[in-house]
Amino acid sequence: MAGAAAEQRRFATVVESWLGRPVLIVGDAMLDEWRFADSDRLCREAPAPVLTLRRRISAAGGAANTAVNVAALGGRAVLVAPVGADVAGDELHDCLDRASVWDRTVNQPGRPTPVKRRMLAGNQILLREDSGDPEDALDHDGVSRLLTALSCATEELRAAAGGEAPTLVVCDYGLGALPAPVRAWLVENRQRYATVALDAHDLADWRGLAPTVVTPSFAEATRLLARAGGTTRPTGGTELHLEHPDGDPVDGPSEMTVGAAPGAVRADDTVAELTRADRPGPVGEPTPGEGRVALTGDGLSVTGTGVTVNTRAGEGVDRAVLARSRLAELRAHTGADVVAVTLDTEGAVVGGADGEPRRSHSTPVPASHAVGAGDAYLAAMTLALAADAPLPTAAQLAQLAATITVSDTGTCVCRRDDLLAALDQPTETTSHPALVSGDELDAIVAEYREAGRSVVFTNGCFDVLHRGHVRYLEQARALGDLLIVAVNSDGSVRRLKGPDRPVNPVEDRGALLAALACVDHVVVFEEDSPAALIEAVRPDVYVKGGDYPPELVPEAPLVRRLGGQVRTLGYVPDRSTSAIIERIRSHSQDPSPHTNDREPDPSLRTRTQAS
Repeated sequence: MAGAAAEQRRFATVVESWLGRPVLIVGDAMLDEWRFADSDRLCREAPAPVLTLRRRISAAGGAANTAVNVAALGGRAVLVAPVGADVAGDELHDCLDRASVWDRTVNQPGRPTPVKRRMLAGNQILLREDSGDPEDALDHDGVSRLLTALSCATEELRAAAGGEAPTLVVCDYGLGALPAPVRAWLVENRQRYATVALDAHDLADWRGLAPTVVTPSFAEATRLLARAGGTTRPTGGTELHLEHPDGDPVDGPSEMTVGAAPGAVRADDTVAELTRADRPGPVGEPTPGEGRVALTGDGLSVTGTGVTVNTRAGEGVDRAVLARSRLAELRAHTGADVVAVTLDTEGAVVGGADGEPRRSHSTPVPASHAVGAGDAYLAAMTLALAADAPLPTAAQLAQLAATITVSDTGTCVCRRDDLLAALDQPTETTSHPALVSGDELDAIVAEYREAGRSVVFTNGCFDVLHRGHVRYLEQARALGDLLIVAVNSDGSVRRLKGPDRPVNPVEDRGALLAALACVDHVVVFEEDSPAALIEAVRPDVYVKGGDYPPELVPEAPLVRRLGGQVRTLGYVPDRSTSAIIERIRSHSQDPSPHTNDREPDPSLRTRTQAS
């Protein structure tokens, strides 16, 4: 028991050590769209369900979700990827902003943002619609701007990390974001990155990159070995085939089904017949064009069209056994220090230079729960190796990160606090009070900065707290790790709003704000402008409410000079302090003592319903 606790503490130390680590993610970014519907009847035109849409969720997908996971786990994530100038691209930018990912994507007019739309009823995926064609290649200008963004983001991360070489994650899912010139640039500039992780559908396209770690699925590893070729030794044993579709989907591992190879073995074959010297070796080997990968023999040889595995011990193929026997060859073919063959719900097999395979396990879940779990695995494995964690530790943390994200339907994101909680470690809590003075705030911010936490700052009067305020503050909190709210003093509110304001004194306003779960700290300021507090806090993100561009925010030049971002968040329609006060005044000025006996004013009823 004590040993397990010590191991968990050791794992937690690694998680703490990667806080703020600079990571550049490049590759195929996409938008995941989830549409949740109800269905209780079939349509008359066809035996198809009639769906009533109840809820829609958008999330970052592909390379963008890997970046979100890196940020959620505590790393400093920068994403470089082509994104279309379309509605899906706008939504993807919002997803990245909410996750505090440094968005360095490159706008590509005329090239749509890849989208995966899933329609669900009763948490069952009924259909998926994909948009975005891998044939939509980047034009010359697009490639040039992508290379410029890569170089600038690399130097930006290096400068932010005090000269430390950043980590690189390459996510190549065959959607056209990484054409040959970009791949060549990354190979040529490999020395600019300390740790390099590669997740690619076609690993053969990345010869020469010399990655630190590759994370192929079982299908991707099999395909690489089949393409690499080799020699086959005659063996005695049961031969099987893996049916392999002619075209692998561009967004995930190919489907493989196991079955007896044609002419390979009969149920009444005896051991003597199976081991006859004149029996051909790989009897079930497919002919060119059959589009299949043959599994035959003892698991130690590779043919030009397939790989082999010993299946005499039982039915089917143990993918973990096959992967474990192939780790050395996979390392040789990819040039990687570490190979992690992911087996979806069966966990992973990981091997390094010491030749000792590591096996990790997962818990089977519905497919709709596991979308993006591989991104969480890749993010945690990369951060752990970049933090110089031993390979067994990195493998276990990566598997844990993937496993704890699959509890519900949606795109998987593993958060640092969730990972620490799974390790039975206390999550980071502050002993500081929610209501603080300006002097206290300086010390608090310094402490968070040292821990690599990002700071979001906003300010306002917050005179009569309402739903619009709460939604606005929740959105602001999602932009970073810590939300500080600066509240105008009573005198400041009077100068800004008039002599009849505030309605509530600053003690009440501050206490209500501090009680919100999304608010970490509240500070009161006397001036009409929060400029002095902004100078002291130096926020990573400064947020204001309003439907106007960030350039019109008066504090924007100061925030940007200090290295921060400026965001404006739209208010909830028809929710404002002034409207609430006016409504209260309208009621209080009604002279009739029998308000229930008269027809209410239609305009007042309309305003009340809207609020």
